[in-house]
Amino acid sequence: MLSPEEISAQIPFCLDGTDFPTLGKKYAGKVRDNYTKDGKRFIIVTDRLSAFDRIITLIPFKGQVLNQIARFWFDQTKDIMGNHVIEFPDENVVIAKECTPLPIEMVVRGYITGVTTTSAWYNYEKGVRNFCGNILPEGLKKNQKLAAPILTPSTKALKGGHDESVSREEILERTNLTAGQYDEIAEKSLKLYARGVDICAKQGIILVDTKYEFGLLPEGEIVLIDEIHTPDSSRFWFADEYEKRFNADMEQKKIDKEYLREWLANEKGFVGEGDVPSIPDEIRVETARRYIEAYELITGASFKAQVGSVMDRIQKNLQIYL
Repeated sequence: MLSPEEISAQIPFCLDGTDFPTLGKKYAGKVRDNYTKDGKRFIIVTDRLSAFDRIITLIPFKGQVLNQIARFWFDQTKDIMGNHVIEFPDENVVIAKECTPLPIEMVVRGYITGVTTTSAWYNYEKGVRNFCGNILPEGLKKNQKLAAPILTPSTKALKGGHDESVSREEILERTNLTAGQYDEIAEKSLKLYARGVDICAKQGIILVDTKYEFGLLPEGEIVLIDEIHTPDSSRFWFADEYEKRFNADMEQKKIDKEYLREWLANEKGFVGEGDVPSIPDEIRVETARRYIEAYELITGASFKAQVGSVMDRIQKNLQIYL
């Protein structure tokens, strides 16, 4: 584990964004810069952190952590479903097959929790018992394990918009997705989640919930894209403290970006509307520490990183493409 001092020293070198016109047409998402050319997509994972559908701040080493965790999981799940990966030429970069993204995110939830308006617990507290086509029983408590994982698909908002949790029927009405395509990715999503739960359990971690994104290759095959089981797309809790904290109505010990979400909501009253508050360096360092901890707990490997310019390293490792 990197020391807080090493993490803090990386703050001036955080990767805010990139500009590589020779890599092709650019699209900047909330966290990733994407370039497309000749059937390939160059995905550069920046250190931007998004929450409440807003870009909040830069977190040291975050891009490297996300990319390396995704690399681990793509390898661990390729027998369940193919993915878009061609190669990883740099710690923050993946070169992938160009796909047409499907217009939904498949969210799988094993527990009822969350603080955002699209979360299961937020809706349950407000009296919703049919959540995205899933009938939820009375008497559930926050952070309770569900009888079985549920699928709660989400629309993919246009830039600046907000995602919306919807049912299978609404997805088929609103998008060009076929019933067969939906059912295929629904089945794969539950299998991917089950694999994630099993691997995390061996490391003493609970994979609480997660989201998957899928793309269509030119020949028609649906593959897994974007990322998988990272702290940006998933919620993780420590298994050894779950029962004690749940029975005492305490919040769970987390290794995901809920830490910063909750700091924003509880300390600053920010849940996505208005100006983004300034984030103190100590909060950024602690957020980075939790991302790095997630990498080490999930993969069982030590996180290796050097303080210094992420941009310079990426330019060097992508030189043959620039």
